[in-house]
Amino acid sequence: MRRLGSVQQKIPCVFLTDVMEEQSRKRDCQQFQVVATENVNPVALQANIHSALATEKLDGTCCYVTVYKGQPYLWARLDRRPNKQTEKRFKKYQHSHKSCKGFLSGFTWNIEEDFKPVPETWIPAHGVKHHSGRPVPDEHGHIPGWVPVERDNKQYCWHSSVVDYNVGLALVLRPRRDNEDMLEITSVPLAELQEQTLELIGTNVNGNPYGLGSKKQPVHCLVTHGSVPIRNPPPVDFQQLCSWFHENPDGRVEGIVWHCSDGTLIKVHRHHLGLKWPEANTCLGNKPTAIRVDAYGSTELFTSFVALNGHCFSRLQDIHFEL
Repeated sequence: MRRLGSVQQKIPCVFLTDVMEEQSRKRDCQQFQVVATENVNPVALQANIHSALATEKLDGTCCYVTVYKGQPYLWARLDRRPNKQTEKRFKKYQHSHKSCKGFLSGFTWNIEEDFKPVPETWIPAHGVKHHSGRPVPDEHGHIPGWVPVERDNKQYCWHSSVVDYNVGLALVLRPRRDNEDMLEITSVPLAELQEQTLELIGTNVNGNPYGLGSKKQPVHCLVTHGSVPIRNPPPVDFQQLCSWFHENPDGRVEGIVWHCSDGTLIKVHRHHLGLKWPEANTCLGNKPTAIRVDAYGSTELFTSFVALNGHCFSRLQDIHFEL
């Protein structure tokens, strides 16, 4: 299988979008809704989306593996955002211009003064544009970037739970190679994940749409972007996609990300189509899952999974540590 694109920037929608003056279904603080029109985005057509690999869009938080302190490290997504005063000015501009793309519409930024500070270890994501040696915001007013996940940082404790730098391993959820209808949670060397982006999912991430673990026994894992293919994906057509999400059991996903042969990534989210998320029974959460973790790590989560090594659960969301 070819190396899939990594998620370093905001991914464009497969359809051209419009902005509606109504409360966002995705973000409580957003007073406008971005909706898809029925017109396919020319960017998608140019990337030959009709021959692209359709994969499940996962609902978690984005991560990245690259070198830090001389070894492969997990990095957490941290977009540099405008400060409160500038954010208010930016939203006012967006509203007056009926656009969610203030940067491209002519909004003026002061890179030195308009943004909140970030840790010294912060790095901009690949593809971020620079002006006079400084990274500049994208059309949404953010500068995408990353910070290394260090063990003593409580803000990223759930990120830390899925990696062990002492042994160089990460806990990864992926389809089984001998049976793509079944998942497995296994330990993977961080070196094998280098320069890839992944999604952290689990109990304490984004409201836990996949029903993993519990407050008493939280369960988290990483999923490499593009690793969960969509079986028999629908055509890139507005009505057929709506029907697929609404009626097909395989459509109980947050969205689709198409990996095009030239490296372009294209997506559609249920909210673009006016459909609700999360679903009561997600496609991912209902898949049978095997545990293959036989390498001891120093984190509690590694230890718990080692105790389950060899066990199979009828559904991903049924994983628990008291057998």
